[in-house]
Amino acid sequence: MSERPHAWPTLDHDELAPMVGYVNRVVQVAGKYTLDAPFEVGWGNTVLDVTPRGLRTPTFRQPGVAFTVHYRLLDGDVVIEADTGSRTVPLAKGSVASFFEEFCDAVAELGVDRPRTTLVCEIPDCAPTFEGDRTERTWDPRAARLMWEAWNIAAGGLEAWQAPFRGNHPRVGVMWGGFDLSATRHSTRPTEPPPGRPAFQRNAQLSAYVSVGFAFGDASAPQAGMYAYIWPAPDGLEGRSWGVGGAAWHPDAGLVLLPWDRLGETADPHRSIVAFGDAVYQAAVDLAGWPADSVGPRVDGWYMSKTPPERVRAAAEKAHRH
Repeated sequence: MSERPHAWPTLDHDELAPMVGYVNRVVQVAGKYTLDAPFEVGWGNTVLDVTPRGLRTPTFRQPGVAFTVHYRLLDGDVVIEADTGSRTVPLAKGSVASFFEEFCDAVAELGVDRPRTTLVCEIPDCAPTFEGDRTERTWDPRAARLMWEAWNIAAGGLEAWQAPFRGNHPRVGVMWGGFDLSATRHSTRPTEPPPGRPAFQRNAQLSAYVSVGFAFGDASAPQAGMYAYIWPAPDGLEGRSWGVGGAAWHPDAGLVLLPWDRLGETADPHRSIVAFGDAVYQAAVDLAGWPADSVGPRVDGWYMSKTPPERVRAAAEKAHRH
């Protein structure tokens, strides 16, 4: 993937904010089912896959039924697929409350239990439950397309960055609470979560990790772009190079940030995302004692299908020396 096939999507916060807020709320409805799945370190069980048309949950299994939920942003609807049939719920009109009611009716027809909680999570100043959010929403197909394009670009780069990591790493996907797309590498080294935070936040920090991702921004920081951080944060992050022009350490936020427009100015955004992630991981190696040899060769599957293992190991060792 060396050339961009289409114009770089412009992510204007004022244009996208209403749709980002709406989609963030409705994906939490099916997202609640991920809480029934076995807990994966760093909440890896909760991520939603970026698909060719939107976001999709993993496959869920309840007694007597298996199902998945596909938020088709490019179609303005939600498709619930089960072994008992399928149902489609529109997104193009109504409120979060009306969507939730239609969703629950649809899953009941398929023999699927409704989500066990209706609380809206990690969205400031919002109605506390799905049923309580009766604000009428207007579906914006252009904004939905821009959101999907940004996720698709970022997911492609993050998947390539994540692929050679030998340690524990969840799927690349969208966290339906904070609504960021993330790729995370976990260490086996346990850490002590800070006190005074909600349990779900403390349980996200049970071990050291490196996270690289994409977010649309919010009212306090409206610029979309890539972000990264190392937990626990080591000293010495100031003044480092982060692999891509425009990427910089922001100590007040505790993040390395690469603005979306600066990413779009690079010759190859896909490779730039990989370079950004590599630079962050190298900082973890240099400053936090992460192992350099936890990253294998970054090659395609065809190469690995026909290359003798000794040549692969030699190439990996040479890459690590440089």
